[in-house]
Amino acid sequence: MTPSFEQISQARVLVVGDVMLDRYWYGSVDRISPEAPVPVVRVTKQEERLGGAANVAYNVVSLGAQASLLSVVGEDEASHQLEALVAKTGITPHFGRDAQLSTTVKLRVIGRQQQLLRLDFESSPEKEVLASQTAAFAQLHGQHQAVLFSDYGKGGLAHISTMIEQARSNGKAVLIDPKGSDYSRYQKATVITPNRAELEQVIGRWGSEAELIRQAQELRQHLQLQGLLVTRSEEGMTLFDEQGQLHVPTQAREVFDVTGAGDTVIATLAAMLAAGASLREAVPVANRAGGIVVGKFGTATVSYTELFAAQEKPL
Repeated sequence: MTPSFEQISQARVLVVGDVMLDRYWYGSVDRISPEAPVPVVRVTKQEERLGGAANVAYNVVSLGAQASLLSVVGEDEASHQLEALVAKTGITPHFGRDAQLSTTVKLRVIGRQQQLLRLDFESSPEKEVLASQTAAFAQLHGQHQAVLFSDYGKGGLAHISTMIEQARSNGKAVLIDPKGSDYSRYQKATVITPNRAELEQVIGRWGSEAELIRQAQELRQHLQLQGLLVTRSEEGMTLFDEQGQLHVPTQAREVFDVTGAGDTVIATLAAMLAAGASLREAVPVANRAGGIVVGKFGTATVSYTELFAAQEKPL
């Protein structure tokens, strides 16, 4: 199905997970430091963007759907900057606060159109704040057709198993961008979307396509998932479900920057499911969205017009 813009605009997605502030420092590189063999970057421009689960929610609203964002932030400058950015997007925020928490910031230094360095600032939220977010989730998820968990392993999803159970018992589609090697806490979700490297952490390396199919289906059945969607970079993506496998080859014209492509894929999936599409209908659309966004620099998004105009012509 190709949903109308009206159908997409009525779709409501609750995004739950770890939010981040992405900072970019751009500059020119003209010399090597006399202090150490590293380039000297003369910073000429600074930019801030939504990162982590906030970028996922931004991808949802960029498509024209509605997104609520449930997360935990600190009481610091970065959290207020995140709030200001979120306020400009149309995302509905539900932020718990922890004064002891440092809001996650990823600072990227860019010179000559290349990322030279990334600095991460982060800590984990207090259990009391996480518990309050579980209560907020119980109130919020019923107002949305799909729930998307964006797990970056920063501690914001300590109670994810309870949340999945609540959402699924109320008939909501549950999508998860997973993290780590233990997927047992994602049991009974609708679909999880590991990339190739992430899946290898769980099932080990596969020597053939047949071996991948067997192991992926075993994992899907063990976790009681409707679907397991593996994003495979230049190989496209493969959905494993009860019907078997659906492979969609990559559609990227030119890979400029893969930052945030996974966010775009799962956000598009969630918007499509919330609009009434099936998983098998949603996967080719999500693949197309990922193909568009890797042609852009930094964490980027795709609009409804871009996405469905691309359907009319090859990328």
